[in-house]
This record gives sequence, C-alpha cells and structure tokens, in this order.
Amino acid sequence: MSKRVFIEPAKRVKHLPPYLFATIDRMKEKSLSKGVDLIDMSIGDPDMPTPRHIVECMRRAVKNPAHHQYPSYAGMPSFRQAVADWYKRRFNVSLDPKTEVLSLIGSKEGIGHMPLAFINPGDYVLVPSPGYPVYPVATLFAGGKSHQMPLLAKNAYLPDLEAIPKGVLKKARLMFINYPNNPTGACADRRFFRRLVTFASDNNILICHDAAYTEMYYDGEKPLSFLQIPGAKNVGIEFHSLSKTYNMTGWRIAFAAGNKDAIAGLGKIKTNIDSGIFQAIQEAGIEALNTDDRVLKKLRDTYQKRRDLLHDGLTRLGLRADKPEATFYLWVECPKGISSMDFTVHLLNNAGILTTPGNGFGAPGEGYVRFALTVPLKRIREAVQRIRKII
Repeated sequence: MSKRVFIEPAKRVKHLPPYLFATIDRMKEKSLSKGVDLIDMSIGDPDMPTPRHIVECMRRAVKNPAHHQYPSYAGMPSFRQAVADWYKRRFNVSLDPKTEVLSLIGSKEGIGHMPLAFINPGDYVLVPSPGYPVYPVATLFAGGKSHQMPLLAKNAYLPDLEAIPKGVLKKARLMFINYPNNPTGACADRRFFRRLVTFASDNNILICHDAAYTEMYYDGEKPLSFLQIPGAKNVGIEFHSLSKTYNMTGWRIAFAAGNKDAIAGLGKIKTNIDSGIFQAIQEAGIEALNTDDRVLKKLRDTYQKRRDLLHDGLTRLGLRADKPEATFYLWVECPKGISSMDFTVHLLNNAGILTTPGNGFGAPGEGYVRFALTVPLKRIREAVQRIRKII
C-alpha cells in the first residue's frame, strides 16, 4: 500500500493573506444557515440582469459553429476594434486595435498577470491602500514587494506621490491606481493625472490604471480616462471591464488598452497561460460596447436613487460618509471607538446586514465599512430601519 504523500504548499501560497471576499462568503453562508433574512451589501455584484439585447446577441452567437473553436489569444479583431471605437466615442482617445488593445477574461485576470510580465524578484510595485486586494497579491506571486500608498480622506483619497521613499522609487517598476475608486468612491481629476504622467516619466514607472467603474457615475459628471491625458500612453495602461457597466460579472470579459509595449508584455504572459475568451462572449461584448447610453442611464439612475437613499438614511443616524461621485459603493465611517471588523460583525449579528470591513482593503481602511448598492430600494430602506435599532 502506498504511503500518503505530504503535499506542502509553495511559500507564495503560505504567505497569502486570507482573500477578503472568500471570508465574506463564509460569513454569509453561516448566517444563511441560521435562517437569517440577510441583506447582503458586501460584494459589488450587480443585482440587475444583463440587458436583454446583449443576452439575445449571445444566444445567436453561441449557435455559430465558427465560435466553437479556439479563439484568438489577443481577442477577435472585431472586438478589439469595438473597444477602440468605444474609447474614441467615450474619451476621444485614439487606439490602434492591433497593438494597443488586448482582451481579458475579466479585468481581475489582467491585473493579476501584469506583475508577471514586468516584475522581477525584489522589484517594488506601488499599490493604493485601501485598495483591491489583487494588486498586492499579484505582486507577491511575481516575487515583487508591495509599497502601500495610503489613500486618506484629507488627501481626497489620492496618493501622496511625494511621500514615497526615494529608496522605494529606485526599485519601483509598476504603480496600480484605481479611479473611480473602490472602496472609497473617490474620483481623480485631470490635475492629478497630469502629475502622475510626469511622475511616471521621471521615475520610469509603468502606470496600471484600473478603470472598471468609469461608467458608473452620478449627476452627469463623467469620470476621466487616464489615457485622455497627453503623454499617458507613453507611461501607462488602462484596464476596463464590462462586468459592472453592463451587469456582466459572470460573463468574464474585459480589456486592457494603452502603451503598446505594456500590451505586448501582458499578451505574452496570457498566450502561455490561457487560450482567450469564447468568441460568442466577445460577440456579446461588441453588442455591449455599442449599447445606447439611454440604457446605461437607466442603470445609473437606479444606483443614484439607491446611493441617495442609503447616504441620507445613514447620515440621519449619525454615521459619516461622503456621497460618492461614482461607483456603487458607500464608504462609511464606523462609530467612534469601534473597529471595522467589530462593526461588520455587529451589523451582521444584530441587524442581518452584511458589509465589507474597511481594513480588509488595507490598514488605512481601518475605521470604515463598505456598503455596496446592489440591493433594491425596499431593502435599503429596511437596512436603514434595522441599523436605527442597533446604534
């Protein structure tokens, strides 16, 4: 009889922090198993369906035998052209679809692979904190070191570029930024992006802008693309996702755009790791990118009503939160003297409301919880009523 093999995880796996949203899932499952009427405002997964015209396009495309074979690694030329056309319409940015656009199996995948293309062991990656946990984890997988750039309310949740130590800058090769920002909901202005282009050029750093939420804006204030700034394509790449804009989180389709050398490097990693996106989904992606803005405005109006209702309700209860200009998140300060996790647990155990603790996005997020606006107005009203009873 064979002896059982001791399977030891790699050091990189041992050093991984618990993935935030997996922890949230376990909390959710435990509450549901107890029969709790849970109001889940933890994860940014749209509760509304993918628009019908996109689904119908997919239904037609999936029947086409030509789509049943391996797709192009970089993405169908027609999909990349649709991305370039969308950038021109939305941001007045011109892109070469052959060299400056790359399809992704969700922006998380592209972000996760980016350090593998450009980071050597010991190199630094500058990451925002609080921020998307994939930035530092992807850095760890590549053998790099993360340097956290605190995003603080006093700085409008923009990183203080001058505070980055010179020793770190000498070894830094990538910087991740994310505007509109998850989890704070903050937006970056043209002045900051211009400073960032100069900063990146002076320090030979590649900017990786996670722009997944540019189409989830309020009051008609359209967020910028980093690539709109003169010189940005010389120093940067931008990641966009169809997930949040078109309620397509489960479809796994996104794209990277910008600096052709950065696109080529990321593409080289992907050709060795994946085999591209099912072409029927890319056909649906083309349909999505050509969606009439009146459809998207209805979605934005729905989220704006939710934002206003939750913000006003929590503010009346004495909880402090800035009203976000974009994203479907509310970044809420915990009551004085209560930690992020304690407040999260309190809301869950005593009100049946699941949120995300701010410190799960990084140490500067301590003292906050994030609410996602992914439940109907009726449930938001109920959530406010429940919170009123426990604070």
